[in-house]
Amino acid sequence: MRRRTPPPPSPLPQREGVDPVRVRLPGEGHWATVGEHLAERYGAARVEAVDAMFAAGRVVGADGRAVPADTAYVPGMFVWFHRDLPAEEPVPFPLEIVYRDEHIVVADKPHFLATTPRGSHVTETALARLRRELGLPALGAAHRLDRLTAGLVLFTVRPEERGAYQTLFRDRLVRKVYEAVAPYDPGLALPVTVRSRIVKERGTLTAREVPGEPNAVSRVEPTGHRADDGLARYRLTPETGQTHQLRVHMAALGVPILGDPLYPAVTASGPAGDFRRPLQLLARELEFTDPVTGAEHRLRSGRTLAAWSSYDTWGGGRGVGQ
Repeated sequence: MRRRTPPPPSPLPQREGVDPVRVRLPGEGHWATVGEHLAERYGAARVEAVDAMFAAGRVVGADGRAVPADTAYVPGMFVWFHRDLPAEEPVPFPLEIVYRDEHIVVADKPHFLATTPRGSHVTETALARLRRELGLPALGAAHRLDRLTAGLVLFTVRPEERGAYQTLFRDRLVRKVYEAVAPYDPGLALPVTVRSRIVKERGTLTAREVPGEPNAVSRVEPTGHRADDGLARYRLTPETGQTHQLRVHMAALGVPILGDPLYPAVTASGPAGDFRRPLQLLARELEFTDPVTGAEHRLRSGRTLAAWSSYDTWGGGRGVGQ
């Protein structure tokens, strides 16, 4: 089996902790020029933006020189450019460091902060923030948490070691424990292990359970409940990592996680800058054997879920996304 040749290093530096876009021209196609390909690739809605990038000399080749739009199309050629950064509402909560060595950084992410740049969340992401604040431009994410979920996320310092840590998550060699606040149902027999098949189609907001061989397994255990507000705290241990798995399984049990805008039903999102009522889901613990150093790591988030510690605060002002 032939090994794929790695792409050349980027000739452009990061901007605000965000990598430039790298495009490899397809091996086959009908385009006569680089400009024609990028215009078609990014669609009619962005033709003007693509034209402006070429006009400003912002599309460059491996040598760092500007690539004009009328450059002849060469299959396999690489080009780089920076997209215009979207205007973003700052997430006003700290991103704490739980553990750091020469190989990894484990951060305690707040609610509302995306893990990695995507869509309208680019500079206001955990990865971009850490690259800027720690001075580690090569930092990469070994896995992701949903933007609305708080808690522990593992990042790698050295690009050549990233695959080893990603493999831990792929092969289920990381023990993950979550905490959630949701309604209390005295008729629900707990603890329980939920097994189902979850699918999520590209372009849809929600995942759903369908008939078939289970691909999602979650252990749900109660850790306390209150009679005055009808809430309970749960310990959730996923054995698999399907998109929105814990949120789907809790909703299926009839106890959807507090603050969930998608399950059991999609609700309207609040305006930008509204950080009230964060999803009450926290990635509390990570436990794994370091694939590079052999060290045993048992790490724990220091965050609390506001709806459990102070329900009135959870529904209040901006400062509750901790």
